[in-house]
Amino acid sequence: MKKYTFTVVIPAHNEEKYVVRCIRSVRAAAEIYGGEVEIIVVCNRCTDRTAELARKCGARVLYNDERCIASVRNTGIFAANGDVVVTIDCDNRMTRGTLKEIAFLLSTGRYIGGGAPIRFERYSFPLMMNDRLCRIGFDITGLYCGIFWAEKSTFMETGGFSEIKAAEDVATAKKLRQYAKKCGKKYTVLRRNYLINSTRKYDDMGDWLYFRLIAQNMCTFVKAAFGDRKELDDLLDKMFYDYNN
Repeated sequence: MKKYTFTVVIPAHNEEKYVVRCIRSVRAAAEIYGGEVEIIVVCNRCTDRTAELARKCGARVLYNDERCIASVRNTGIFAANGDVVVTIDCDNRMTRGTLKEIAFLLSTGRYIGGGAPIRFERYSFPLMMNDRLCRIGFDITGLYCGIFWAEKSTFMETGGFSEIKAAEDVATAKKLRQYAKKCGKKYTVLRRNYLINSTRKYDDMGDWLYFRLIAQNMCTFVKAAFGDRKELDDLLDKMFYDYNN
């Protein structure tokens, strides 16, 4: 198996409660892999101790203040020193064999990159329903998200993450899959490892959160479908870009 150097990019907005455990999960995966692993935390409008704690854990800290998670990720991707770039959100964790499996899949020469299965850190009936819907969606579309991984050269060729405010993960997966087809390769998903998905928003606002948001904001989604995105952008700010303020 080819020995790659890795860069793991972690976007973070006021994540002092989670940044240490995320970095520790990356360190554990790096230990299993046994190769060189750089960790970059990209602080987005942080007013807490995220940057301080990240540095104490040995991460390289960069800054991006845009209200666009794709742009924040791209700051880390474009500054990465590793042969392979992996992205993971700061409140999530990776399993211990993640980097080793990524290196193996890339070394086969069959894959351009991919995503990872998602498993919640705890379960309840509505979270099981959420989980099932995510799995069905991924199985049907093949657009696996969660952890993204590819060689840095691939991200550079494709322009990194699609810099849109919502559904940037799906758009990026589509772009990587199209590039894979062009190269005679495939966009794939990890088989043995997965993303441990944080349930903090469910802990704060209830396990039916996203089902409730869909029901309560149906008119907002319809307006956005016809080009009026103001209400949707306000909702995205509340749920993502201003969350943790």
